[in-house]
Amino acid sequence: MPKVSIVVPIYNVEKYLRQCLDSVVNQTLKDIEIICVNDGSTDNSLQILKEYAENNNNIKIINKSNSGYGNSMNIGIDIATGDYIGIVEPDDYIDACMFEILYNKAIETGVDIVKSDFYQFSEDMVQNVVLLDSEKTHYNRIIVPVKEKSVFHLVMNTWTGLYKRSFINKYNIRHNETPGARYQDQGFWFQTIMNAKSVYFLNKPFYHYRYFSSNSTNNPNGFDWIQTEYKFIYDKLQTNQELWNALKYEYNYFKFFNYLFNYRKLSQKQMRQNLRFLRDTFKEIYDRHEIDMSLFSSYDQYMYKLLISNENKYYRMVNGKDTFMQKLFSIKNKDNHKIVRILGLKIKIKREIKQCQQSV
Repeated sequence: MPKVSIVVPIYNVEKYLRQCLDSVVNQTLKDIEIICVNDGSTDNSLQILKEYAENNNNIKIINKSNSGYGNSMNIGIDIATGDYIGIVEPDDYIDACMFEILYNKAIETGVDIVKSDFYQFSEDMVQNVVLLDSEKTHYNRIIVPVKEKSVFHLVMNTWTGLYKRSFINKYNIRHNETPGARYQDQGFWFQTIMNAKSVYFLNKPFYHYRYFSSNSTNNPNGFDWIQTEYKFIYDKLQTNQELWNALKYEYNYFKFFNYLFNYRKLSQKQMRQNLRFLRDTFKEIYDRHEIDMSLFSSYDQYMYKLLISNENKYYRMVNGKDTFMQKLFSIKNKDNHKIVRILGLKIKIKREIKQCQQSV
C-alpha cells in the first residue's frame, strides 16, 4: 500500500502536461502512486501519459470517454490505495518536496487534512505567494473546524491539501458529477472541511497554480453551474441537521459571493433576466435569519442589503452606472504589488515570493 495516491484529472492539456508530470514523478517521497484519469482528451494528452507510464511503474492510466471533472476525480479517488490522497491539476506543477512534507506532517499530527499555501502565476504575471490565511492566525496548530469556524473563511481550494483516505471514505466525500459543469471542487472543499475532525495548515507554498486570465471572461453557463453546485452542498448539509445548524451562516456567506461573482459575468440582458431570482434568493435567506452580517465587510453588508431592498439600484451599481462606492474603495493588481484605494488614500502592497523548504 503506497503512502500517498496522487490523482491527476486530465483533459486536453498537452501544452502543460509534461511539466506537471515531471514535478509529480520526481517527488522526494517515493512511495506514491500516480493516478492519471484521461477524460476523453482529443489532443496528445493520452500519448504523453503512455510515454511517462512506460518509464514510471507507479503511474496508473484510466482512459474514459468525456464525462467531466467531477466524474474523473471520483474515479481516481475510488481506485486510490494510498493512506492519503493528493490532487494535482494537469496545468499546474508542484515542488519536489511537497508530498514528503505534507505526509510527514499528517503522520506527526494524525489530522484528517493537511493544507499549505501556494504560488500563483500566469504567462504574463510575476509569480506570487497566496496565503491560505492572510492574518496568519490558523497556521501550525491542530484545528477542529466546527469549533473554529473561521477556517471556512480561508482561501478555498482542494489541490494544496493531503487527505486521509479513510476519512474521505468514511464520510463518502466525492465530487458532484454534473456533466459539463464547473466549480465541482467547491463542493468537495466544503465537504472535507465540514466533516474533518482535525486540520492542519502550513505557512509554506509548494503548489504552483497556473492562473488563466480567460477565466474572467463572460460565461453564460457559470451562473447555472454555481447554483447546481451549491444545491449539491446544501443537500449534503441537510443530511446532518446538527452540521446545518452549525454551518448555515458559512454556507450562505459563500453562496452569496459565488452567486454574485458569476452573476456579474453575465451579459446585461441575462443580468436583467436573473435579477429578480437573485434578489428573491437572498431576501428569503435574510428573512429566515440564515445570514450572519457580522461575517461581511461594511461594503458587502451594504451590497447585500441593497440587493434585497432595491435590486434596480444594485443592477445599476454592478454595471458601473452608480460608482459612489467604487470611488470609496478599489483594488488594482500590478505585476508585483497591489494598490488599494480607501477614501482616496492609496496603499501599495508588495507581493511576497518564497522558495520550497525541505523541512517544516
